[in-house]
Amino acid sequence: MGLLDNLKAKLEPAKGKVSDLAQQHGDKIDRGLDKVAKTVDERTKGKYSDRIHTGTDKAKGAMDRLAHKDAGHRDGNGGTPGSTPGGPPPTGPPPTS
Repeated sequence: MGLLDNLKAKLEPAKGKVSDLAQQHGDKIDRGLDKVAKTVDERTKGKYSDRIHTGTDKAKGAMDRLAHKDAGHRDGNGGTPGSTPGGPPPTGPPPTS
């Protein structure tokens, strides 16, 4: 068993606890993120507003995923929440850019 496998195995119980806390206190976490974002935005005199709001939105999205609130949406791994990353490759022609 590799180092990362060992680490993942040891952190798995903590992930469940954090998920439970995120479900129970999601509204408080959202309010806290908004309060911090507002304070930082005021102290930087709006210079980084777009970055602050982007970061806040990403943090809220991560918290929602952790709390499993978006069970009907795809996760960042290209699958449904709870799916294993690195699943079967997509079928069809590659996307064109």
